[in-house]
Amino acid sequence: MKRIAQTPRPDWPARLESIGFHFHSLDENDVPQPVDQHTFVYWREDIAYAFSEEEVENLYAAALELNRLCLAAVEHVIERDLFVRLGIGTRAGAWIRESWERDDPTLYGRFDLTIGADGQPKMYEYNADTPTSIIEASLAQWFWKEDVRPGDDQFNSLHESLIARWRWLRDHYRDAPLLHFACMYDSQEDVCNTEYLMDTAVQAGWPVKLINMQDIGNDGNGRFVDLQGQPIELMFKLFPWEWMMSSAFGDELLKDRCRWIEPPWKAVLSNKGILPILWELFPDHPNLLEASFHEAHFSRRPYVKKPLLSREGANVTLVTPDGRRIETGGDYGSEGFVYQAFAPAPQFGDRYVTLGAWIVDDAPAGLCVREQAGLVATNTSNFVPHYFTRG
Repeated sequence: MKRIAQTPRPDWPARLESIGFHFHSLDENDVPQPVDQHTFVYWREDIAYAFSEEEVENLYAAALELNRLCLAAVEHVIERDLFVRLGIGTRAGAWIRESWERDDPTLYGRFDLTIGADGQPKMYEYNADTPTSIIEASLAQWFWKEDVRPGDDQFNSLHESLIARWRWLRDHYRDAPLLHFACMYDSQEDVCNTEYLMDTAVQAGWPVKLINMQDIGNDGNGRFVDLQGQPIELMFKLFPWEWMMSSAFGDELLKDRCRWIEPPWKAVLSNKGILPILWELFPDHPNLLEASFHEAHFSRRPYVKKPLLSREGANVTLVTPDGRRIETGGDYGSEGFVYQAFAPAPQFGDRYVTLGAWIVDDAPAGLCVREQAGLVATNTSNFVPHYFTRG
């Protein structure tokens, strides 16, 4: 893996906006910033990451294996009723079990990875419920490659894989007259990501409707409706399960009148409590980092403390090999913590790199690269395109 300087396309903002990627220059407060050939706020194309074909094959194999391990971990949690370890209540646990036993299908997910000293990809965590950066990973970096490095390749079949999966879901839910898509309209990033996924569903033959999460109503009998009073029978929601379960309509969810993408059982994998469970099931696996529910497990060794449900690197504490404590702010932590072996991201100059391996229909479908000045990937990390050369 190499960090390579690139010449930005002179019209790069317009190129990105033409595919629906409108948040390329939002800052951490979602405020658009001025851009030019030398200023990149979120997306940057003055550099790119180059991989060898062998490295890409290794990342593909690791993502495939991690998906297998994660599905086995869900089965383990459900069979042994371990929901309390994840902070999930009894009623919600029973609802998740029904979803798993019904084999509710999934759409996608993203593993966040580092590269260990042994050269193997290691799993930081699994964004299994509401992974974003999909439009930049799928379309934006692909069109960048076609414009800038047309002779090279890219680990990226996301667009085609999503359409194929939606087509399969269309057959699976053949009785659903309409597929609703929902997100929070006050987040431009969420809207753009949701609209992109909605477009891939349309290409697969779905009739669709986009609504604001805040506009979803309920009839008191577990039936959700949109603003026009139309029943919501099947919905993709870019909104975390834990927020839905703790909302005013949390009890209505458990009446199980609606089908969801992602399904309820994905709440197990989006919970960082799955990390120590994976380590218990598969100790010393080359693609896992040692993890525990107990801080004392690491004794005097360096480790990372993570809330069960945090997002965008919030409320993370790193205890480094030299004894420093690095903490990020946020509003998470009351739900409990897990502890994971310290494994710094690959470093290039003053930048640290987190790799994201996408899963669609249980198969690896793409790679994304984010970099930042600190050790923890956050919502201020930059998205950077990648490529590889065959042979």
